[in-house]
Amino acid sequence: MRTVGIIVEYNPFHNGHLYHLQQSLKITKSDAVVAVMSGHFLQRGEPALLNKWTRAEMALRGGCDVVIELPVAYSTQAAEWFAYGAAALLDATGVVDALCFGSEAGDIAPLRRVARLLAHEPEAFAGLMADELRTGASYPAAYSGAVRRFMAAAGDEEAAAFPFEQPNNTLGLHYLLALERLGSAIEPFSLRREKAGYAQTDITDAQIASATAIRKLVAESQSPDCAAPFVPSSTMELLLRDHEIGRGRNGWQQYAPQLFHKLVSEPAAALERYHEISEGLEHRIKRTLTELDALAFEPLLERLKTKRYTRTKLQRALLAVLLGHDRELLSPERLRTGVQYIRVLGYSPRGRELLKRMRTTAKLPVLQSAAGNDFPYLALDVQATSVYALGWPNATPRDLFRDYYERPVSI
Repeated sequence: MRTVGIIVEYNPFHNGHLYHLQQSLKITKSDAVVAVMSGHFLQRGEPALLNKWTRAEMALRGGCDVVIELPVAYSTQAAEWFAYGAAALLDATGVVDALCFGSEAGDIAPLRRVARLLAHEPEAFAGLMADELRTGASYPAAYSGAVRRFMAAAGDEEAAAFPFEQPNNTLGLHYLLALERLGSAIEPFSLRREKAGYAQTDITDAQIASATAIRKLVAESQSPDCAAPFVPSSTMELLLRDHEIGRGRNGWQQYAPQLFHKLVSEPAAALERYHEISEGLEHRIKRTLTELDALAFEPLLERLKTKRYTRTKLQRALLAVLLGHDRELLSPERLRTGVQYIRVLGYSPRGRELLKRMRTTAKLPVLQSAAGNDFPYLALDVQATSVYALGWPNATPRDLFRDYYERPVSI
């Protein structure tokens, strides 16, 4: 059974995701799909609209066969470590033959050439990165600039002109870098992203909209019905189900009281120990707190933003404070060796067959719950579930510790 791996957030699963999934099977000539999916908190430093088990069910009903959780230690990271954690999990299953990711360009050849040259972090590239960062550019802008200069120096003008700054192209490059560094036999493919760009807030097509635009629609409406044209019927059913029980539409403002409590109660020196809090950001946060008119998340973010501190970087930093993510636990050295387990969130009948194969092929323990398992990054996942549940009205103790009780979704 040839199997393609995909790396997703499904926040929520929409028609564009369905297209990507179907085309991934087609262009890789695969029979089954293994999805690595972020849990309750996402790569841009945001809470997911819906909990991870509901989103796993969306994925399965949309055509995925096995859904694996990307630990929060990786799901809330910048592109390099997000990609590394996800690729390492796919590789560790021992059943994934191909990886198919969406990109703005759809052309994988220049990305592969760059990945082969940069996989082992040449000193010349490190020097170019330092030069770019000294200009005051954000890390993503500095990275794309350094890649262009490095490839131009290598005589590869096509790669030097490639739009690395586009978010899915950037992620695609880091997926390929991860496969190179892992020495993985997984074959990569790329599919051109169509009709709706990543984080595009306006809707220009009758059936395809970005997840960002869909979340905006849902947030501004009394009911998620408004999303119906842009999502499969199975997604609509689950959106309505969770909305009716008060478990939908999670956003940053729901966690503002918890966040502000930590920001106010901890001295600046204590804030510095959290992941992504560096270069004096702890002092900027403390100073900004005294300037706010209201204890709301968006005004805090707007006042903190600079050219160097982008919205996404700040969201990840504030999320690290909210979740108590210590910088030592999430250091590059720990992340490089830290993929410790394969947590299954759901499976289809075909997925059940893949899981049987994984009993003999997997390089890591395959878990179906957190109960009886003691891994440092799994403890962070359990903690993330508890924090996420506190954003719901009338959360129960079972909601807070659901990782210990919930079995994988099966369809």
